[in-house]
Amino acid sequence: MTIKNFAIEYDAINSRNTFTNGDTVNGRIIVEVSKETKIQALVFIAQGKARVRWTEHYGQHHTHVYWADEKYYDIKHHILRESRQDGTEIIGKGRHVFPFSFQIPERKIPSTFKSSIGKIVHKMKAELKQSMKLTKKAKIHFTFVSKADMDIPGLMDPQYGCKDKSVKVFGSGMVSMDVHTKRMGYKQGEPIKVTVDVSNHSSRSAKPKFILYEKRSFFAQGRRRVCTNEILKEKTEAVESSKTETVTKVITVPRELPPSILNCSIIKLEYRLKINLDVKYASDPEIKLPIVILPSSEVPAVKQPPPAGPGFEAFGNPNQAHWSMAPQPLPAPQGLDPPPPYGAYSVYPSYPDYSK
Repeated sequence: MTIKNFAIEYDAINSRNTFTNGDTVNGRIIVEVSKETKIQALVFIAQGKARVRWTEHYGQHHTHVYWADEKYYDIKHHILRESRQDGTEIIGKGRHVFPFSFQIPERKIPSTFKSSIGKIVHKMKAELKQSMKLTKKAKIHFTFVSKADMDIPGLMDPQYGCKDKSVKVFGSGMVSMDVHTKRMGYKQGEPIKVTVDVSNHSSRSAKPKFILYEKRSFFAQGRRRVCTNEILKEKTEAVESSKTETVTKVITVPRELPPSILNCSIIKLEYRLKINLDVKYASDPEIKLPIVILPSSEVPAVKQPPPAGPGFEAFGNPNQAHWSMAPQPLPAPQGLDPPPPYGAYSVYPSYPDYSK
């Protein structure tokens, strides 16, 4: 085989190996050949896109596949073009390194997301074309986290909800609660202070419970698929019969929880805080408040040195720089370990689906 290795790599810019709007991604395409080789073209492509797909069954014999795509950017650079009369470029035996650089657009783009129904991916690809041969392809994904969108309506406004409930089964009377939070938007790892005014005029105790859950919605061809999953659950001491109390609970947003995704038309990741009063032998009154999870502050950048070492030679114009080296073992590039999973919730297992 003439081409022994064809791969694409990139440099991390922070300790979490994430990128955001406006960041510049630097990397290299590696081409290692066993002998002098003719190449028609070498192309670099960076893409950000979303896709959803699911199947619904109608009766015993009919199924329908719902799907949708959405693209955010598609950047293409020609690293090597057809320059000779015969339409080829010749590279010598050994390992060749073709650097690339591109800037992620500044506009609003949804963060990396993955589930069994839909995903938002940000990736880089390289394509190597040779005459009379199949195009060789290499790709690598990177984790993109969108900058905090402070223009979301009501993001910093106080949240409020109230609920009254009559207790009729194995008891009597009325219970009610008023719920307050300081705002709707919170950063990863930030505490949410919840105040609940409970009036228990029933013959039974009422215990406030707090549930933070996610709601994932997928849209395609006029249909919607909804999945929910509890993130955490907490409770406080019960409010006894015939008492009125103010209960305060502080719930910390998990630091690894993915930020809300509200800027994608086919995938939405939302969060809710549900507060209910647990009354034995009666249906529990509950209140749901929207919560927007914002990304935490950016991680300091990690400085990356330029390629260096014996045997490297730069030539060509800045957009087609090329380092070649005789075939010999090279030290692994620094800062190019595969991206770590983006928190415990980066890849979701399957959950029950609740269509609404």
